Amino acid sequence: MVDKQQPLQLLVGLGNPGAKYSATRHNAGFWFVDEIARQSGGVFRSESKFQGEVCRVSINDQTVWLLKPNTFMNRSGQSVAALARFYKIPVEAILVAHDELDIPAGAARWKFAGGHGGHNGLRDIMAHLSKDYWRLRLGIDHPGDRNKVVDYVLSRPSYDEQIDIGTAIDASADSLDLMLQGESQRAMNQLHSKK
Repeated sequence: MVDKQQPLQLLVGLGNPGAKYSATRHNAGFWFVDEIARQSGGVFRSESKFQGEVCRVSINDQTVWLLKPNTFMNRSGQSVAALARFYKIPVEAILVAHDELDIPAGAARWKFAGGHGGHNGLRDIMAHLSKDYWRLRLGIDHPGDRNKVVDYVLSRPSYDEQIDIGTAIDASADSLDLMLQGESQRAMNQLHSKK
């Protein structure tokens, strides 16, 4: 049986590696784990066996792994599965932060399990592990036309959108303590009451 109240042990940020993509909407997940590392005094290091950049931090005396896959978005599951299996982290103790087209910029939502909604990073993680992991859905808005989605997610947000996304990341970081303690309902209530 899945225990979704289990404290989180691994926070994954989804994005694409390299300077070309660092400021694009699709890298919102990277921005989240970068902020958690900054707040916790952690430094990412490249780990070839996990195909990504890894950081170990302590938050309220709890050890948490942060991961940014270097595999490009549609192969994210390789990196996540490698680290989770090495450290014997159960799937339900994993949080994946990602950009979300169906939520406005400035809003964010915690969610447990479910489908991938067309997101290639989530799709690949599901293929390597299962669907029973936590997600942090960071809103980036929708371009209004599905034919424009690829260009949209791989382009930079406007100045105002960047501020809004940063605000959502801050609010998510504020409610993360509750998630780490397994208090998911309280974390949802706190985060979802914003914007």
